Amino acid sequence: MAADEKKKAPEAGAVKTGGKAAAKPGTVKAKAAPAKRAPGTARKKETKPPAEAAPVEEIPVEAAPAEPELPTPRRSVAFIGSECYPFVKTGGLGDVMYALPRALVKQNCDVKVILPRYKCIPWEYQEKMVYRGAFQMDLCADGRSFYVGIMEYIRDGVVYDFIDNEEFFGWGNPYTNLVDDIPKYCYFAKAALAALNYMDWIPNIIHCHDWQAALVPVYLRTLFDATKLASARTVLTIHNLRFQGVYNIPTIRYWSGLPDYVFNKDALTVNWVDANMLKGGLTYTNAITTVSPSYAGEIQTPEYGESLDAHLRYHSGKLRGIVNGIDCDIWNPLTDRSLAFNYDASNALERKKENKRALQQELGLEADDGKFVIGLISRLTDQKGLDLVNAILPAVVDGNTQVVILGTGDARYEDSFRWYENAYRGSVCSCIMYDEARSHRIYAGADALLVPSRFEPCGLTQLNAMRYGTVPIVRETGGLRDTVEPYNMFTDTGCGFTFDRYDAGLLLDAINRAKTLYFESRPYWDGMVLRDMARDVSWDVSARQYRELYLQLT
Repeated sequence: MAADEKKKAPEAGAVKTGGKAAAKPGTVKAKAAPAKRAPGTARKKETKPPAEAAPVEEIPVEAAPAEPELPTPRRSVAFIGSECYPFVKTGGLGDVMYALPRALVKQNCDVKVILPRYKCIPWEYQEKMVYRGAFQMDLCADGRSFYVGIMEYIRDGVVYDFIDNEEFFGWGNPYTNLVDDIPKYCYFAKAALAALNYMDWIPNIIHCHDWQAALVPVYLRTLFDATKLASARTVLTIHNLRFQGVYNIPTIRYWSGLPDYVFNKDALTVNWVDANMLKGGLTYTNAITTVSPSYAGEIQTPEYGESLDAHLRYHSGKLRGIVNGIDCDIWNPLTDRSLAFNYDASNALERKKENKRALQQELGLEADDGKFVIGLISRLTDQKGLDLVNAILPAVVDGNTQVVILGTGDARYEDSFRWYENAYRGSVCSCIMYDEARSHRIYAGADALLVPSRFEPCGLTQLNAMRYGTVPIVRETGGLRDTVEPYNMFTDTGCGFTFDRYDAGLLLDAINRAKTLYFESRPYWDGMVLRDMARDVSWDVSARQYRELYLQLT
């Protein structure tokens, strides 16, 4: 036994200080002990007999909260995608690329996000980027090479590396047309892997998103097969199967520089003459995820499979659905600076009325908190079920109901909703624009939110609505089915109103059921509002599922 092990251990709960046992942790003495007399000094004469020593009072001290234990083992993950809030965002992909990495950091993952350095990224972020290095990269089939620069930005424990190239990213918006986008994202997929090699940062998992990053698994298993990156496993997430990156084979073969053998019917080739970048990624990746379990099943059918249903059925063994969440720091009615009145579950029923009146005044609607206000926040496209809304809007506006529409998109929907605003002045407001702050105020001021989508991979608006105590009215498809439990009047359970078949009459019926509960059984409606606000719609549960997937792969 070692000499120090033979020494007598201090009593449990005591801390050794200067060879003596100190007081137990969590207490301090109220009175300090008198100082010792220095050697060679005379003792002072006492004029009074010493008083009886008072008992030492122990004052409890609150212990600091323990740090939560992080799950083990630790995993490193590289996210590769074409957009990310707050740098650039055109849809739900931007929200996922921002929120999921932050949630994974709390799950003991080391996360790096790789993005294009678009010119449209606000200068407030560009000026804080740090140069990490640059190199030339062979890209095209004829050996043509391009500059690859790496600029880094760190925020909330996540490292963002931006691929810099003026020729591909120095103009316009992220997405323009396939003629320009195909070369751009062939370059980006290869440059992202080359940048990881250059920085010598070898992740356990490379998580790719949508067709813009779908060539990453193909490059990894072909041109990067002899590098250290070959040890990484890949995950490819489908956010919307409708967009696949399809173009003629000679163009994609030239710009990608990929070997000829990947252009076959089981990998990139479709219709004999075209190459499909998403299909190639699905073939070569180790795991495929979609943004909800229902959508994972739907895309294996001809109705929703966008011509890839047979390919997805073949690869169904590596396909799973994980529902998206939302960032509950951004979407928080208690701290949201966009709202006229902040609130939480303790005062939501009253404060939502005040937010409703403020919204009505802002938009020129009749100011009456007794009206039933329906919000619709959406891209104005066929996918979102707006033909159903067009068909029933006159029947919805019955004198007790107001409708607020926010979004941009197809001209025919923009024009029709402007017409309804003119025809039903004071009851319909059509905001044909994108206004993030106004969307927050609609979530807070509306009673219900309409999401009648023809198909919806996941959907985030219904989650935002529930967070703000606004009851969703949705079609039972994709992620809407997975996140909105239909209201049951007999058991007083559920968090919204739903309809199944894509039919205008069924949508109107769902709206009328919601209005009936609102006007005739208000306590039950109020109970649903509070249930919705109490639901966990954060990324925490989803991040744990992604972490489990990463562990299975590694």
